[in-house]
Amino acid sequence: MDPKRWSKPITYEEDGRGGYRTITSTGEAARVLLNKWPIANGRQYRRARQVCLDVLEGKRMPSEARKAFLDAAKEADVFVRDQ
Repeated sequence: MDPKRWSKPITYEEDGRGGYRTITSTGEAARVLLNKWPIANGRQYRRARQVCLDVLEGKRMPSEARKAFLDAAKEADVFVRDQ
């Protein structure tokens, strides 16, 4: 099992029009934050990007990236189904 994978996936509203996507790993979360996030600024957004990169470099645990992603989603008012 990939150590960067999350123990529980997160499903979030991707486009604000009812499209959903499920994230299962730190790598997926990093790609979403860097390429498809609805806001390009915000304290939790910047923190989530950094935590994801730290996890990918082996400096933090994947659970920290999952929590940071949830915090960034709350900040950006992105609907999340935390499974």
